[in-house]
Amino acid sequence: MVLRLGPAHTVADCLLATPSLGGLTIDDLADRAARGEIVDADGRRVGLDDPARMNTSVYLYRDLPDETSIPFDLPILYRDDAIVVVDKPHFLATMPRGRHVTQTALVRLRRELGSDLVSPAHRLDRLTAGVLLFTLRPDVRSAYQALFAERRADKEYRALAPVRADLIDPVTISNRIEKTAGDLRARVVDGEANASSTIALLDQTVSGGIYRLQPHTGRTHQLRMHMAQLGVGIVGDPLYPDIRPDLAELPDHGDFTQPLRLVAHSLGFDDPLTGERREFVSGRSVA
Repeated sequence: MVLRLGPAHTVADCLLATPSLGGLTIDDLADRAARGEIVDADGRRVGLDDPARMNTSVYLYRDLPDETSIPFDLPILYRDDAIVVVDKPHFLATMPRGRHVTQTALVRLRRELGSDLVSPAHRLDRLTAGVLLFTLRPDVRSAYQALFAERRADKEYRALAPVRADLIDPVTISNRIEKTAGDLRARVVDGEANASSTIALLDQTVSGGIYRLQPHTGRTHQLRMHMAQLGVGIVGDPLYPDIRPDLAELPDHGDFTQPLRLVAHSLGFDDPLTGERREFVSGRSVA
């Protein structure tokens, strides 16, 4: 939860005066502060007795009573003093949003590593598993985020979908994708292309075809939409090509048996600090 500090005397004054936090006592806030769950925009711990400053934000992580626990580990693939790379499971959001707060990769990592400075360099959809990079220090954050903003990171995905044999020859699909607030699905609209993906069939199994997906841009739901547009919607997708409320609601009831079969398989880049080539590969399979 993000709070805009007003002209109260202390951070505690402001938090206690926030209507949406009704029911939280000073003792509740003290417990959260002790666990490092009250932080500023850079992930640094904020003290309840710190003076409130106008136009600054405080982040309060709350344990939601109806937040479903995600029963999958978050393995660390690599860690040094600047970054940590994890193999995110399906169903775990990258960052707190909506009903997903403590059950997110960011909050789990901050608690596991004992650091409020952990910050994502990019994001994966909640339903997508695979390689995800976080920074460990504010002074390196912009350098690693720029890798993704400037398309200097090489990303490759794997997906399970119905077999379309002619896609053994890679095909590139490009169009314009836009997503508006309140609409669950992104849509293709007229205009200059802002989304491009190269897709190829790698293998055939009894469960379907295994595809390699290479996004050249990073629009919301881009790979899922492009697969659906090719007539090979990804297995377990609750939105494309058709909305499936029955499938979408399963995780909220503790049923994690039908994940979206999409994995961020590999991530490669030239390290912006050292120039060294980095390559990370997920241990998760889509089959």
